[in-house]
Amino acid sequence: MSFNLRFSWGRAAVAGLLAFGSLLPTACTDANQAKVAERLPIQGLKRSAPTSPADTLPDPVPAFRLTNQDGQVITNQTFAGKVYVTDFFFASCPSICPKMQSEMLRVYEQFKGNPNVLFLSHTIDPAHDSIPVLKDYAQRLGIRDASRWHFATAPHDTVFALARAYMTAAQKDSTVAGGFAHSGAFALVDSRRRIRGVYDGMEKDQVDQLIRDLPILLKEEAETRQTAAR
Repeated sequence: MSFNLRFSWGRAAVAGLLAFGSLLPTACTDANQAKVAERLPIQGLKRSAPTSPADTLPDPVPAFRLTNQDGQVITNQTFAGKVYVTDFFFASCPSICPKMQSEMLRVYEQFKGNPNVLFLSHTIDPAHDSIPVLKDYAQRLGIRDASRWHFATAPHDTVFALARAYMTAAQKDSTVAGGFAHSGAFALVDSRRRIRGVYDGMEKDQVDQLIRDLPILLKEEAETRQTAAR
């Protein structure tokens, strides 16, 4: 915004300055609101007791230890300094998984050239989804590089607890096809293990929103790194 103020008499000058000054708070407020709008919200669960009245943010995703399709152990440290998208599936799923992984693959294709974006899919059927099964599943999706998209396994208790932490759901259910019930949610996680968005992986428009949100988060991450380097 530009201002063209002309002053010919003292009274006009005072009036002009007052008018100019009245615009400054609005301009500053608009700029601050725009900056806030460029940041994704912090989501998640508050599992720990607050340490102070100001401690209101959700807890980060808890520490985990999983094994991927290459038989490599992956932990939170595997994703240090990166953002990642995560979901829950099982290889023999006869219902929502094919659609989910097709949508996740669409996100992967958009960002596979960016090493700061990783993907993590947890099997909820570790008894069937062995390392070879996970590797075959990944390869059938066209994923050759496990370091970019991890298909991971762990005991049921670990995986189901992580599902809750990622604001989704997964459980055994003998009444449904495949023996497991789970949500189709995708969670977007920042480099500090905080959930920044949850999207329905069965809905194209929500996955489109995830694709739009990722650059916003990447920009925030880059700005944070630049600030820390000063």
